[in-house]
Amino acid sequence: MTDKTPFIDTARRVIRTEAEALNMLADSIDASFRAAIDILLNASGRVIVTGIGKSGHIARKIAATLASTGTPAQFVHPAEASHGDLGMVTRHDVVLAISNGGEAPELANMIAFSRRFDIPLIGMTKAPKSSLGSQCDVVLQLPDLGEACGTGVVPTSSTTMTLALGDALAVALMEHRSFTAEHFRDFHPGGKLGAMLSRVGDLMHTGDAMPLVTLTTPMSDALLEISSKSLGVAGVTAQDGTLAGIITDGDLRRHMDGLLGLTAADVMTTSPTTIETRALAEEAVALMNQRKITCVFAVSETGPAIPQGILHIHDCLRVGLG
Repeated sequence: MTDKTPFIDTARRVIRTEAEALNMLADSIDASFRAAIDILLNASGRVIVTGIGKSGHIARKIAATLASTGTPAQFVHPAEASHGDLGMVTRHDVVLAISNGGEAPELANMIAFSRRFDIPLIGMTKAPKSSLGSQCDVVLQLPDLGEACGTGVVPTSSTTMTLALGDALAVALMEHRSFTAEHFRDFHPGGKLGAMLSRVGDLMHTGDAMPLVTLTTPMSDALLEISSKSLGVAGVTAQDGTLAGIITDGDLRRHMDGLLGLTAADVMTTSPTTIETRALAEEAVALMNQRKITCVFAVSETGPAIPQGILHIHDCLRVGLG
């Protein structure tokens, strides 16, 4: 069997080298970072992120992170920019150009365009006196370190630092704008994250889909309402429209003798569990698990407890909660 120890040693060396690079990057952050943040905050347009090669891949990720955290951003490929995509860049935008050595020829037209139309230009590079660095309004300088590959030619430590610096910009902007999990959810409606940040109001049954009867409704009619809405329960409303009680299968079993001669008020459980429509669906799941129930009526945040909808545990399971 081949000795795999050298591979493990290599992995540890690479990771430790990149970790050291990140520590040096953190120590190097200075007033230029604040200057870049000020430019980005004052922009009325988007952040145009650009780069070529490995820097281009990092630029795409930075643009995506900015866009998903409240800062409108778009990646523009510098080669495509030279063939018409410069039309995507406006005077209201900011250009964030990435080049480790600062001499990528593909960036020349983007740099010239930003200078011609007085578009703010922020550069990420280890070479502040390079073609890129010398033209920038602000240079975010990367520490000039060797790459983790050992040969010095494969972008490893440099791309890791660039990615981390992009994350630092995005999070700083996000915190300044008080960007919350709820805002994040608006940009991530799909997947597990979207499900975790869904609100009760997003998933609940409303209007005619709610099983509702009044206090005086005969149980024969209440049973039809429970059956037709297929949620296994019915809410019971008072004269003022507030939720006075709920009828569950347990209530039906307890009143089996003479059930059809009773009214909803005779059978219902009073003071039912409710939740606000703006509560996270995940909170509703926790509440239903705690109370050992399968449905919960949602009420408005203020005013009387008038039912706005009903949420079933299956609705939560359908989107990946529970």
